[in-house]
Amino acid sequence: MKKTTILTAGSLLLMLTACAGMPGTPAAPAMVSDGVLTGSNGMTLYTFDKDAAGSGKSVCNGPCATNWPPLMAGGSATASGEYSVVTRDDGAKQWAYKGKPLYFWIKDQKPGDRSGDGVNNVWRVAKP
Repeated sequence: MKKTTILTAGSLLLMLTACAGMPGTPAAPAMVSDGVLTGSNGMTLYTFDKDAAGSGKSVCNGPCATNWPPLMAGGSATASGEYSVVTRDDGAKQWAYKGKPLYFWIKDQKPGDRSGDGVNNVWRVAKP
């Protein structure tokens, strides 16, 4: 009898998460899609001009973070290359690219949306 293995999205995610921690398997917290950084969900990532690159923190907290959800890093996240991890005011960890914390925009509805670019002239799509 022939055996067929079916992977669901959840089991594939578990496998990828497990592999991400293995030596020699770097896990980038974001990917490049159509010239911009996106989260694993395909949604566009942004940077905030008021965040100082390399400061190790985010200045977007409270209501700001409600509208601009941070790209959160798990407790065991390790940075490599251009990526780093910053500590938020509440102690949570957030991914940063080239020292700038990364965020989603609550008004983007589907992958490929970039409606947050230029908001209040301080939000920018994150580019590699």
